[in-house]
Amino acid sequence: MAVNATPQYKKAEEEYRRAQSVQEQIDCLEKMLVLLPKHKASEKVQMDLKTRLKEARSELAAEKAAPKKVGKTFRFPRQGAGQIVILGGPNAGKSRVLGELTSAKAEIAPYPFTTREPQPGMMPWEDVVVQLIDTPPITDSFFEVYLQNMVRSADAVVLCFDGSSDDAPDHTAEVVRQFEQRKTVLSRESGFVEDDLTQVRIKTLLVPTRGDDPGCADRVAYFEEMCPGRFEVLPVEFDHPESTAALRDRIYQMLGVMRVYTKAPGKPADYKSPFTIPIGGTVEDLAEKVHKDLAAKLTHARIWGASAHDGQSVGRDHVLADKDLVELHGG
Repeated sequence: MAVNATPQYKKAEEEYRRAQSVQEQIDCLEKMLVLLPKHKASEKVQMDLKTRLKEARSELAAEKAAPKKVGKTFRFPRQGAGQIVILGGPNAGKSRVLGELTSAKAEIAPYPFTTREPQPGMMPWEDVVVQLIDTPPITDSFFEVYLQNMVRSADAVVLCFDGSSDDAPDHTAEVVRQFEQRKTVLSRESGFVEDDLTQVRIKTLLVPTRGDDPGCADRVAYFEEMCPGRFEVLPVEFDHPESTAALRDRIYQMLGVMRVYTKAPGKPADYKSPFTIPIGGTVEDLAEKVHKDLAAKLTHARIWGASAHDGQSVGRDHVLADKDLVELHGG
């Protein structure tokens, strides 16, 4: 950002983007206002934050005053190592992706609009799981209103593309356009557009399904002419186990996280349920994941793994590595 924001501010900004409730948005906005550098270049951002905070507080008050809604809700709390939303046009292969990568019983049929409402599933990857959410197809005349917030708060998107269909380039370009009209940009990286908290970029992987179709590469090339350099592309053919495994690996890698194991002082290590924190994360980041009270009282940690000598005592700013074992100590 032009305001020379600190890493702490950028972290709070990312937490705001991923917030899944109004109260979480308020907490993040308050933190951002405190952390934002105060100078001439940041005045516009300060005003925007204050406006958004005022709107969020009004929305929360209205939410509390409104009668409880009866019926289904499509807000999915983030679970596992991260949350990936699956998007696409009609018959793009979204439900097949969910069904192949998770144990969810997705309805798959050769006609459009099989998926009528979002469906979650948990994708295993080594010793962690990733939450995938299949969604209804998007067209120029059909866009479920809840999709905007669902996508904006997700960690990443899988954008499905039917590699066997000549309609796929136009259908997929329409999905991209529908989100752009709602200030949500499917892109290679996630984050707010510089100095504009109304526009959000979401990291997106283009997945041509039926990747063995002879015309798949040409159809993808035609789509890329409409969206040049916009997406990383990974074709998939589910009849080949190695292709499915490659997609599973890439989806996990999109999260940009690493696994950290923990142990309580004097007790055995827990190697079954690792915590996941961003690559480059610190001991303090891990402590916040474990419990906020522990993070507040944290004095030091002992590490076994690649980031330190076995049993080494480190401070809260120590950068961890994948598969480190950490023993947290509080005052």
